[in-house]
Amino acid sequence: MYMSIVDWMGQIPTWLVAVLMLAAALGGGFVGRALRSRSDRREAETGSGFASDGQEGYIVSGVLGLLALMMGFSLAMAVDRFEARRLLVLDDAKAISTIYLRSQLLAEPHRARLSKLLVEYTDNRIVLATAQRTDVPRLLADNDRMLTDFWAATAAAFDSIADLDFSSSFLESASNVVENDAARKAARLAHVPTAVLVLLAVYVVVTAGVLGYVLTGFRGRLAGGFLITLLTLALVLIIDLERPTSGSIRESQAPMELLRVSMKIQPPEVFDRYRTIRSENRP
Repeated sequence: MYMSIVDWMGQIPTWLVAVLMLAAALGGGFVGRALRSRSDRREAETGSGFASDGQEGYIVSGVLGLLALMMGFSLAMAVDRFEARRLLVLDDAKAISTIYLRSQLLAEPHRARLSKLLVEYTDNRIVLATAQRTDVPRLLADNDRMLTDFWAATAAAFDSIADLDFSSSFLESASNVVENDAARKAARLAHVPTAVLVLLAVYVVVTAGVLGYVLTGFRGRLAGGFLITLLTLALVLIIDLERPTSGSIRESQAPMELLRVSMKIQPPEVFDRYRTIRSENRP
């Protein structure tokens, strides 16, 4: 039951999550207001009160302080993961660019084969980064197939240069592409624990209830509603950062897109302009 709710929450749009969270928080505020009205009536009838204004102020300060601390840590975790994904995009582009340029030192047919595979692989990576949830499994399957073809082509090319010093650096650059692929997949699966997000959501609603109970008068309730809205937006921001494929805040794919443009305007033939001797046996 818990996992089905989590899966459902992961599929609905972020704006809908914001609406549902705001509605739940405001509902908590109205519940708190109703409890305060009931408490005031009982106090008027019995002549006794539960807490003084000073005690209520301490309670509100403690609740808001703890919520701010929890949100601060959660936001820091989400931002760290976002930054890691952003840097991995840059590392991925650098690795592909390096192996693409080094592939131009190979003899045919290895040069043309690897260049073509790298262009297709880059295209798929760009599409995969911004794909809809339903398209991700198909694109991931294509990604893995291209990666297998790439390594098979690398193995074939390595056999032709195994006795050259260049072979070790060529193999290292090819390995970096595979390693970055695994790193980006792992980064997409790294999230703030779901239990933490659920606890934050419950805590926002409870805090809204406390504010609804403590704050009185039109101006006080208006300020409380404004604070509840800000808390909800902060929580939605954390949730959005935790959605690398479906959220509105995504790591830029500019390095990969620039790399694709560079490979498009620099096909293998471009690097032959100064070559006067071609050999099938050396890069």
